[in-house]
Amino acid sequence: MPTDSPAPADTPRTPPAPAEPSPAPPPERAALPDPGSGPTLRGPDAPKSEPATPRGYRAVFAVAEFRAVFAAHLLSLLGVVVSELALTVLVYDLTGSPLLSALTFALGLLPYIVGGTLFAGVADRYPARRVLVVCDLLCAACVAVMLVPATPVAGLLALRCLVAAIAPVFTGTRMAALTDILGEGDLYVLGRSLLRIVSQSAMLIGFGTGGVLLTVLSPRGAITVTVVTFLCSAVLLRFGTQDRPARATATGDDGGGGTLLKESLSGARLVLGDRRIRALMLLFWLPAMFVVAPEALAAPYADAIGAPPAALGLLLCAMAVGHIGAELFVGSALSPRNRSRIVLPVAAVGLLPLLVYAVRPGLSLALAALALAGAGAAYVIGLDQWFVDAVPQELRGRAMTLLTAGLMTVQGLGMALAGLAAEFFPVHQVVAGSGIIGTVCALLLVAEVRRTDPGRTPDGCPIPKSETGLTGM
Repeated sequence: MPTDSPAPADTPRTPPAPAEPSPAPPPERAALPDPGSGPTLRGPDAPKSEPATPRGYRAVFAVAEFRAVFAAHLLSLLGVVVSELALTVLVYDLTGSPLLSALTFALGLLPYIVGGTLFAGVADRYPARRVLVVCDLLCAACVAVMLVPATPVAGLLALRCLVAAIAPVFTGTRMAALTDILGEGDLYVLGRSLLRIVSQSAMLIGFGTGGVLLTVLSPRGAITVTVVTFLCSAVLLRFGTQDRPARATATGDDGGGGTLLKESLSGARLVLGDRRIRALMLLFWLPAMFVVAPEALAAPYADAIGAPPAALGLLLCAMAVGHIGAELFVGSALSPRNRSRIVLPVAAVGLLPLLVYAVRPGLSLALAALALAGAGAAYVIGLDQWFVDAVPQELRGRAMTLLTAGLMTVQGLGMALAGLAAEFFPVHQVVAGSGIIGTVCALLLVAEVRRTDPGRTPDGCPIPKSETGLTGM
């Protein structure tokens, strides 16, 4: 399945007093550059300069553990996309029902909220590497059962639900583990950015790859690829990442011996009960809920403007292309400070390009609007840093699992609501309305995030926790 950790979880956040000798960093941390450091001045007699220290995205790839996580993410994500396409075709072949075929896709989103809410405690209760590997193996077993010809359609859909319920636990655990592999600063933010870029790219490449595979393999043959990718991901995570203690144990919080369900629900209450964390989480969720409307309605819109069949693929790809381009630019060209400064302004206006649909634009203008709307999602790079700063370490796995589950759920809900609205209103009006309502919601959330900020500098940037003494709750 798709993952995201420099010092151990109990590494102090502030340096020791000057009078005390600083302990030697672990080998992995010693190799990590300070992305904000400048060049070192050397005297005329100094020896030749050492090779340039990697910066930006290159610095993230310099961390061996992250390379394993990245490769595992890429493999399993491609496998998931291929299996989604192949399973949809398989269900249609077995039943001839368009409804059940479409339901196969929907079941990839709906169980997220169940798994993310009821099983979120797993992310903090057990060592991250063990959770990630077990999740991969469970998903591989579920997909392997799908390959058995005797498995009924109901069984295929149930297995699809189970894989989808495991996914948020895996993703939340990986996000929390990245803070151990890359630290809580800029490397973490760039690492998360790279995984998001891979996710966007895999959607484009995976569906194309799946289509090609289905021309030479049966649907079950294509699904076999997913079993292999899950197993390869498990191997990479098992042997490519360090074994660290469970997050709750490392912070001295053993959950009071409660049940897993109790810990999961308690974590959800603590996360959503904190005003600051709740505001940041909603800033992830709500814009994503409204921005999916043009993708959900791409087919009827292409038909409404009389666009050729190839236009549907362009309408589905445009937003992802804009997102990937903007994320790469913001991650590589902007400093951490500037990424933080653009979060609220970009979040506030990111959905405005959808208002172009009010004039029922042609294909070229619609593609430009979609690319701009996709680029607006680049604000989440800075928001990632704010979120990890706000969430206490002992809650981080549960918070990030809930974040992932909620994000997938609201996108599915947004697609369903857009489809429902299109039954009563023209498609172009529904998309434009999504842009208007989404912008209003974003403005309200931006105001709430500002109000809950524990401290801001005069220019509007958050004050680092080391200066405020805040721990996030």
